[in-house]
Amino acid sequence: MGTRTRNLGLHLLEQAGVTVNGPEPDSMQIHDERLWDRVISQRQLGFGEAYLDGWWDCEHLDVLLARIISSGVVNEIKPGPKIAAMAARSWVMNRQTQRRAARNARHHYDIGNDLYERMLDPRMVYSCAYWNDADDLASAQEAKLDLICRKLQLESGMRILDIGCGWGGLLEYAARTYGVVGVGISPAANQVMVARERCRDLPVTIEQADYRTIEGTFDRVVSVGMMEHVGPRNLPAFFRICHDRLALGGMMLHHTIGSNVSKHHIDPFFERYIFPGGVVPSLAQISRSAEKTWVIEDVHNFGLDYDRTLGCWAANIEAAWGDLPSYDRRFQRMWRYYLLSSAASFRARNLQLWQIVMRRTGLAPKYETVR
Repeated sequence: MGTRTRNLGLHLLEQAGVTVNGPEPDSMQIHDERLWDRVISQRQLGFGEAYLDGWWDCEHLDVLLARIISSGVVNEIKPGPKIAAMAARSWVMNRQTQRRAARNARHHYDIGNDLYERMLDPRMVYSCAYWNDADDLASAQEAKLDLICRKLQLESGMRILDIGCGWGGLLEYAARTYGVVGVGISPAANQVMVARERCRDLPVTIEQADYRTIEGTFDRVVSVGMMEHVGPRNLPAFFRICHDRLALGGMMLHHTIGSNVSKHHIDPFFERYIFPGGVVPSLAQISRSAEKTWVIEDVHNFGLDYDRTLGCWAANIEAAWGDLPSYDRRFQRMWRYYLLSSAASFRARNLQLWQIVMRRTGLAPKYETVR
């Protein structure tokens, strides 16, 4: 391959407006010429793994990746057998069964609370912040939590179910500020441990459980950063379970990363290293799965806020690596690539962030949208 793949790689980078070995901070610095064969044969997976292995660098990695993503040049590379096989498995297998979902959650969320404590805001909210009137990460995350509570029209004494409650930030805020009674579930033991401690003096119960096993009836159902782990194959069942858990006259909100295109698989780099089994849903997949049973009352897109949120997380963790010796250099590069490539995808409008408010079909008062 050699010269041919190098020439093709350089041509595609030129199309994307990316310079190679230049003095600019967003120029791509090549350290190993084997890069070209790897990228042309494995596309995004090869590109990301080559970065992990130190074959190339870029000071402003997010800028470079945003240019590549927005240009669409990846689509000019034909998927190799390995990439095609990964996509095919996503079509024929349910990667988000109850057993696999628990394993997938452990892969990402149980790597160490020390990392997330250093990277996130004090409440450890691991989802897009809301930056409309905020100047720092903690304020922007509190604004997001309050936005969710206002959209759900929370009142004192209401019972709320948080599916995928993370480290308990939303339930703690809702219980303290709005006086609700909460139940949160997560399959990740590290999250459950922290969430229980965070909510120990509140009327909040935290369970290590899968959404398919939860029982009870609630006035409100919410999920934040959870639908990406459900998988398109399971979305109809997910909405049926939400229906069964929600009291008559209730309301639910789902805060989720969204794709412009309906897919059954994720970027192969993210599948292998970051979110195994994860699939970012499209609006079409969500609405099709909710047909006949649910009314979509409101869809709010603030995906560009995720670019800024991820930038804060990346800056926080870069400043903290010296205090986290258990994470080696390759892991650090992997984590940097994950955060900054995600920021680039939101900046390029390849990914969105939606908050979707839903109620059952049938008689209901007008829903008043808030922002």
